[in-house]
Amino acid sequence: MLTFFYAPETCALASHIALEEAGAAYEARRIDFDKTEQRSADYLKINPKGRVPALATDRGTLTETPAILAFVAQSYPKAGLAPLDDPFAFAQVQAFNSYLCSTVHVAHAHRVRGYRWADDPAAWEAMKKKVPQSVGECYDLIEGEMLKGPFVLGDRYSIADPYLFTLSGWTRGDGIDIDKYPKVREHRRLMKERPAVQRALAAERR
Repeated sequence: MLTFFYAPETCALASHIALEEAGAAYEARRIDFDKTEQRSADYLKINPKGRVPALATDRGTLTETPAILAFVAQSYPKAGLAPLDDPFAFAQVQAFNSYLCSTVHVAHAHRVRGYRWADDPAAWEAMKKKVPQSVGECYDLIEGEMLKGPFVLGDRYSIADPYLFTLSGWTRGDGIDIDKYPKVREHRRLMKERPAVQRALAAERR
């Protein structure tokens, strides 16, 4: 049995959706950020990074969204969540997810977690002001070059889709007008119709 550690309104939603899409047997455990449970001694034994998501398996605990998504796709190949038989296409999925992780998410974090990069509150404010531009440039690239449509790979759904859906849900807070990105907007609409997405969202709202 897998154990999935998550917190609502975080990037953990992507992995949560993937587990539902795969039909995986797992137990979901909420980490309460309001109570700073992510920094508790018990949770740090599970994930010393003090973040979510984390996925406990019979071989150890996995962290980082791209790694968890790839693990789910490879562990449940019948779900068809990645082009596992095509090394180049699978690498394209990994490249997309890596961009979301290393660039889009980091640009977003400058709005809410400036303390990671600077101690001066004035610097935090400067970072916040930059976010609509820096995140907007990311979505310019995603819309124009990376999102084939209707899903990331085109007609084929993959583990890149729940990740994009999760991060694109933060655009309003980042000062991004989603209507400027019709392919991203349509992607969100299609994702919201998927039963697995609805189940994951409902579970995180409880």
